[in-house]
Amino acid sequence: MERIIFYCLAIAIIVFAIASVTSRKMLRSVVYLSFVLISIAGIFFLVDYNFLAAIQLTVYAGGIVVLIIFSVLLVHHIEMELEMARASKKILTAIACLIGLGVFLTAIYSYDFNVAGNSLTTTTSDIGNGLLNYGAGGFILPFEVISVLLLAAMIGSIVIAKGKKLTEKNNPAP
Repeated sequence: MERIIFYCLAIAIIVFAIASVTSRKMLRSVVYLSFVLISIAGIFFLVDYNFLAAIQLTVYAGGIVVLIIFSVLLVHHIEMELEMARASKKILTAIACLIGLGVFLTAIYSYDFNVAGNSLTTTTSDIGNGLLNYGAGGFILPFEVISVLLLAAMIGSIVIAKGKKLTEKNNPAP
């Protein structure tokens, strides 16, 4: 049953990722992206990485997607149509993706994965101490990076939503 659920989630990720990239409507693209992120969290839940799945849902699916949606809605461009890339850029992107896939598969298949010997359970207090630790193995820096990522997502979504209005103000028509 787990294998069937995994394949369903994997198909959902692929389908919604392609739909997110190829959709011309901004709001639909963001909604498809949220489905991709939620499906990724589903895979994390499936392999029993509950903490990572919760972070995936709150930071990415909850934070970034909501910021993008609100930014788009605030500037009243809900039906904004995105420009489609030229065929040459699509081909170049496909080649880059295939090269990346080749590097990824080479790295995965060349590494000898060993089963971990210890089976220590992690408590909530261990996670809290790790999150607040400034030393080696601490997670203060990743949380700061996430805050910068959320800020960049907000600024990027406002720039995308404003679109041509920014360039029209800088270059007024004669």
